[in-house]
Amino acid sequence: MEVGGSWASRKRSLFREFVETLVLTFLIYVLIRTFLFENYRVVGHSMDPTLEDNQYLMVSKLDYRLHEPQRGDIVVFRDPHDRERKLIKRIVGLPGEILEIRNGQVFVNKRRLEEAYIVNPGHYSQPPIPIPEDSYYVLGDNRNNSNDSHNWGPLSGQEIVGKAWLTYWPPRLWGLIPHQAYGSLP
Repeated sequence: MEVGGSWASRKRSLFREFVETLVLTFLIYVLIRTFLFENYRVVGHSMDPTLEDNQYLMVSKLDYRLHEPQRGDIVVFRDPHDRERKLIKRIVGLPGEILEIRNGQVFVNKRRLEEAYIVNPGHYSQPPIPIPEDSYYVLGDNRNNSNDSHNWGPLSGQEIVGKAWLTYWPPRLWGLIPHQAYGSLP
C-alpha cells in the first residue's frame, strides 16, 4: 500500500479539488442570484432622501414568492418602457384600489395617505385611477424628480424583480431598509 502517492498525483488531486470548489461556488452564486437575492446600485435622485444616488442595495427575490407586495415596500422592477433597465420606487397603491393625487397629496380610496418620508410633495395632480388586479401604483420619494406611475400608470406585478432589503454601500448607510407602515386603509 502506497502512502501519500506521487507528486504528480497529488497535483492532479489538488487541481481537481480546486476546480470542483470553483464550480460549486459558481453554482451556489447562480442559485442565490436567480432565486434569493440580487444586488443593485441606485442611479439618480428619484428616491431622495430615502435612498441616495450610487447607494448599493440587496434586493430580496424571495419575499414575493412568500407573500404579496405591500404598501410602503421599496421595489426594484423592470422599466415599463425599457425592460433592460431597472427602476426603484415605493408602492403606494395596491390592486383593486382607487388612487388619486391632489396637489401632490396621495389619496387611496378617498383617504389621504400619510407619507412622513416625503420632503417635497409633487407639484401635480391626477384624477382617480383604478389599479387593476396584479398591478401596483409606484412613486419615487422625490416626487418632482421621478419617472413613475404618475407618468405611465400602474405597474404590472409581473415586472417586479424584488423588494429592497438591505443597503451595504456606502458604509455610513449600512443596514436594513425600513418599511413604511401606513396603518389601516380601506
